[in-house]
Amino acid sequence: MSRMPLRFKLTLAFTGVMAVLLTGAGIALSLLVAENLDSTIDDGLAARAGDAAAVVGARTGQAKLANTGETFAQVLDGTGKVVDTTPSAGEASLLDRASLAKAREGIVTVERRTDDGAAIRLLARPVTAENTQEIVVVGEPLAQRERALGALHALLAIGGPIALLIASFVGYILAAAALRPVERMRRHAAAVTAAGTSERLPVPPTNDEIGRLGRTLNEMLARLEVAFKRERAFVSDASHELRTPLAILRTELELALRGKHTQEELEDALRSAAEESERLSGLADDLLVIARSDQGRLPVRPEPLEAGEVLARVAGRFQTRARAEGRPLTADPSPGVTVNADLARIEQALANLVDNALTYGHGTVQLSARTENGHVELHVYDEGRGFPPDFLPRAFERFTRADEARTRGGTGLGLAIAAAVAGAHGGSAHAENIEGGADVWIALPS
Repeated sequence: MSRMPLRFKLTLAFTGVMAVLLTGAGIALSLLVAENLDSTIDDGLAARAGDAAAVVGARTGQAKLANTGETFAQVLDGTGKVVDTTPSAGEASLLDRASLAKAREGIVTVERRTDDGAAIRLLARPVTAENTQEIVVVGEPLAQRERALGALHALLAIGGPIALLIASFVGYILAAAALRPVERMRRHAAAVTAAGTSERLPVPPTNDEIGRLGRTLNEMLARLEVAFKRERAFVSDASHELRTPLAILRTELELALRGKHTQEELEDALRSAAEESERLSGLADDLLVIARSDQGRLPVRPEPLEAGEVLARVAGRFQTRARAEGRPLTADPSPGVTVNADLARIEQALANLVDNALTYGHGTVQLSARTENGHVELHVYDEGRGFPPDFLPRAFERFTRADEARTRGGTGLGLAIAAAVAGAHGGSAHAENIEGGADVWIALPS
């Protein structure tokens, strides 16, 4: 059964249910027809018995059934002895002792078979004649009833299987028609590859379960297409970013190996190679953070932190650079503001924001924290020209850089990592231009 096609399973189930229903309907119809025939016969017997009782009660002598028109009747005395009978009823009493006892009390209906095996239905009722109680018995052969029921049973025996066969065929056609859209979707799904994720499954124009399934699968394909495009862009951009430092590193080493150089020249070459190696190491770490965040398992170990202390630690890391560039760098104490976060990850995110502000902004860089709408917001302000308006909507996408950033060698991962860290904490990252500068912040649940 597990290997059988679904249309056959549905057809078998439908056939089984229809077989049970048709069998039940046939039995019920047979019983109902038999009951109606018996009721009709009983009504006729009751009317005949009433007429015969009236004649028997008014007559005397032995020929009580003469001229009553009955073809199958008997008159019995109280002991069950036959007083009068028609030729077809015979000379023996039609009632046994049990039926005779009941007939003395009232009308009784019984069935029996004659000596030749024919079925007959009898109705007996008491009647008073010449101050003595007698019993009038009338009967009706059941040959016509049995022929009618036999014809009905033959019709059911022949028509039932035919009806079941027709119903099964129709059920199979309906099941096949209902599953045909599923088969079309299966064939199209089998043809979808990683290189052709823009393909969509054919969805029937209905609002039933199959239509909803097709639309859901198409939505899934759309999400997969976006994911594949992001992965391809990620690999392409990562390759591009890795190519430059690797090329510089290789050039420096090749130059150091060529010809004779002074010690100072060799030291400069090694220093440049070390700088490019450090850049490669940082880029690899950034790519690892992005990859882990994509997989939903960027590790964080939240703990209660004073926001002011975190901002002071991050500002302290950049004080030397800020003084060398003549840029004031301040951290607001933000008293009373606490955040539940991973210290190392939050410092990494804020460090990226401060590094961007020092690299691409101007004037004072200020760090502050505040509670807003059930979130703790960690802000980094600068007094530069802000972000290009067309860059803001995609500022936190990986490898996206404003034109100015491209000229300064940025990788386009700083803001993306800040967004990944915020997302790992259940928060979000934001950026906007303010009067006289830019404001970039991460919001974490308080």
